[in-house]
Amino acid sequence: MRTRLAPVTETTKPAGPPAEKTISGTGTATAERNRLIVIDGHSMAFRAFYALPAENFSTSTGQHTNAVFGFTSMLINLIRDERPTHLAVAFDLDTPTFRTVEYTEYKAGRNKTPQEFFGQIDLIIKVMEALRIPTISLDGYEADDILATLAEQGTAADFDVMVVTGDRDAFQLVNDNVTVLYPRKGVTDLPRMDAAAIEEKYLVPPALYSDLAALVGETADNLPGVPGVGPKTAAKWIKLYGGLDGIWENLDSIKGKVGEALREHVDEVKRNRRLNRLLGDLELPIALEKLTASHPDREAVEDLFDALQFDVLRKRLFDLYGEEEAAANEEEQLTPEFTVLSSAGEVNEWFDSTKLHNTAISPVLQVIANGGNDVVGLGLVSSETAAYIALEELDAAAEQELAQWLAHLDAPKIVHDFKVLYKALAQRGLKLAGVVDDTVLSGYLVQPDRRNYELADLSQYHLRVSLSDPAAGSDAQLQLDLDNGDTTSRDAVLKAAVIHRLSEYLSAQLVARGGGELLSGLELPLARVLADMELTGIAVSVERLDTLLSDFTATIDAAQSAAFEIIGKEINLGSPKQLQTVLFDELGLPKTKKIKTGYSTDADALNDLIIKSGHPFLHELLAYRDATKLRQTVEGLKKAVDHDGRVHTTYLQTVAATGRLSSTNPNLQNIPIRSEAGRRIREVFMVGTSGGTPYETLLTADYSQIEMRIMAHLSGDEALIQAFKEGEDLHRFVGARIFNVDPADVTSEMRSKVKAMSYGLVYGLSSFGLSKQLGVPVDEARTMMNDYFERFGAVRDYLRGVVDQARVDGYTCTIEGRRRYLPDLSSDNRQLREMAERAALNAPIQGSAADIIKKAMLGVDRALASGGLRSRMLLQVHDELLLEVAPGEREVVEQLMIEEMAAAATLSVPLDVQVGAGASWHEAGH
Repeated sequence: MRTRLAPVTETTKPAGPPAEKTISGTGTATAERNRLIVIDGHSMAFRAFYALPAENFSTSTGQHTNAVFGFTSMLINLIRDERPTHLAVAFDLDTPTFRTVEYTEYKAGRNKTPQEFFGQIDLIIKVMEALRIPTISLDGYEADDILATLAEQGTAADFDVMVVTGDRDAFQLVNDNVTVLYPRKGVTDLPRMDAAAIEEKYLVPPALYSDLAALVGETADNLPGVPGVGPKTAAKWIKLYGGLDGIWENLDSIKGKVGEALREHVDEVKRNRRLNRLLGDLELPIALEKLTASHPDREAVEDLFDALQFDVLRKRLFDLYGEEEAAANEEEQLTPEFTVLSSAGEVNEWFDSTKLHNTAISPVLQVIANGGNDVVGLGLVSSETAAYIALEELDAAAEQELAQWLAHLDAPKIVHDFKVLYKALAQRGLKLAGVVDDTVLSGYLVQPDRRNYELADLSQYHLRVSLSDPAAGSDAQLQLDLDNGDTTSRDAVLKAAVIHRLSEYLSAQLVARGGGELLSGLELPLARVLADMELTGIAVSVERLDTLLSDFTATIDAAQSAAFEIIGKEINLGSPKQLQTVLFDELGLPKTKKIKTGYSTDADALNDLIIKSGHPFLHELLAYRDATKLRQTVEGLKKAVDHDGRVHTTYLQTVAATGRLSSTNPNLQNIPIRSEAGRRIREVFMVGTSGGTPYETLLTADYSQIEMRIMAHLSGDEALIQAFKEGEDLHRFVGARIFNVDPADVTSEMRSKVKAMSYGLVYGLSSFGLSKQLGVPVDEARTMMNDYFERFGAVRDYLRGVVDQARVDGYTCTIEGRRRYLPDLSSDNRQLREMAERAALNAPIQGSAADIIKKAMLGVDRALASGGLRSRMLLQVHDELLLEVAPGEREVVEQLMIEEMAAAATLSVPLDVQVGAGASWHEAGH
């Protein structure tokens, strides 16, 4: 049976706003009546900043984004609801205006801009550039004057004008054409202030609102009004005399103390009126007709929203423009016909015809009882040939043909998310081999800072192909002419076709970026190793988990009771608001960092308070928090125990831009290593069995000071290299030179300081950061760093050079050639530039360490297989590998681990591998 696949929708960038629609309460923006929205950038950015907690919105690099997020969210809502034909955002400049020249106290006394706000205006402007929305600033004038000028121009052109601002001065602009959207709460509630609304609230028409403000004054602008004169009195005068001009003509008629006060402050009121009157006749750098709303630059949006980690806003934005883009595109070349294969002969014939070509596979998955996936169908696309296989409908002979093809190393295959398909096929006893590309991994190597590698997002970004999610009900773009109405086969083949084309595109990009060998030689083979590790899992003792739960609960109860006794009452120790009341109001402890909801009660703040005050309540509070976190960890582990008595974590290859692996569901990489609690949790992980046969022991192996060894290698510092070659205690060696003492006289405190600084240099730690970490004055930390660089000049030169080179190249590179692109190295935004510089320092060293442990894993896996050994790799935790050793294999496995890990990289210093063994993960530590 042959079925034709209908067009995949390819999006373009048509001019103009989203499709017209009726707007509740405002009518419809039509071609006959254009709609202009102008936004006061700084005003609304500050509103957004204070509406969203800064501590809840920041990127992984530390840049706060609450103002950017709130502003962008508001803008998306405005475009969706108001359907503007023209758009602009006006910003103030940090230069004098004619108002400050006349009155130096204008806007003086405003609160200092919060540190968290810095840099966010620049980011908002970047967002506007990506959305193709013009931004306007004018030296000597305020954004309000730009809004007024655009409102005047819009009125003259008979536009429907909406001014979005939190500044009441804009009320004077309102007329039959102009409405002000004035935020009532945050930036989500923007009621319309038309002439009727303004007159109802302020008792004067919009044209006379500035007269009212001149009399009453404006605190935000530091313009004092007439003492004793409020809005009602001012409105009464304005109505009686027709405005300020009439009031001046009748000054003597106004009696009482308010009349006397008015006569004493005539000059101030006239000054207020000059300053609050908005100028509507400026010569702007862009004409009204050039403000036409257009569709976003998708590539720029993708890059910027990746950096800002705005996945939710990205989806809202692209959903907003998606309908029109879908309607505007009806032709696309991706229209393969596909065959439904069912018999052994059909399966064999199809695979025989495609064996020399890359075949993309898209599985139809079904969740099964143990939480895994079963494959019920496969969409297949090779060049212009496509097929669909329903596994449930295959007889034994046909399934055998499929199994042989899936396992054939010389039958090249392309997938999207190798590990998911590999494990799902394993549920059926099928092996997957011969995979030459995984578009998740190739997408990651092309853009390691990207936050999302879903097929729909990658195809939209790289191919401009919109792949709707049928499960979400947005299937309109993918309608097919199917005789049997089988949308399952249609969707599977469609996705396989997209995977095939995406692979072609990404492969070319990888070659251009020098990442081809990283994919074929490292990441793809590693995906198979990780999949096997995930399927194997690690045995745990449920009894020990229950004991830990009981013990941590007892610790929580004891700490809570002790805390209540100290303060003499019971509170919710998890409530920041209640803690603020106790700590700062009742106990009178020093104030911590100011946040939107008061003062910070996070771990750093409490530790600082303990140093300053030593109050016993703080000790109990931290004990309560620590035990609560540990109990949550243990509860998560217990829930993760599968029917086989083992925990099966999932490894993520695409989370860290440096290349480091992450562990999730459960996260086995965040268990404390050196604490007593961490020791007890690691005792839960035990040597297990396979098919009823017990294994002998757990074996751990890790690298000693690998990042410092990479630092020595990359910098070429002869002193460090010699220390490693001679087996010196590195931190003692460095401490002796920094503190000018013999190695034997380096105290543990000196060694700890040196260790913190050495690792801090890898992460771009500043002298301020080091001082905070060590609890020493900034001058002492700066002296330590200067002394370090004086003794190890090659390290200093390397750290400077790596940033300079990255600024030239646009990226950093690991020893294995893994690139991380850092466009913000040339940013005008100081905070973004400094964060990119820290990333440039960190990426080559941490990325090289990640590559080395990955190569070691591949080497260990090959050695186990070639030796016919039953021992198996279970976990990778940063620089550590954990294996389960079969009876009689310990000696040979220990030797091969040392050899393979030591041979994973050729450095100018030796790679030191430390090994331990035991019945539990803790016992196997060393």
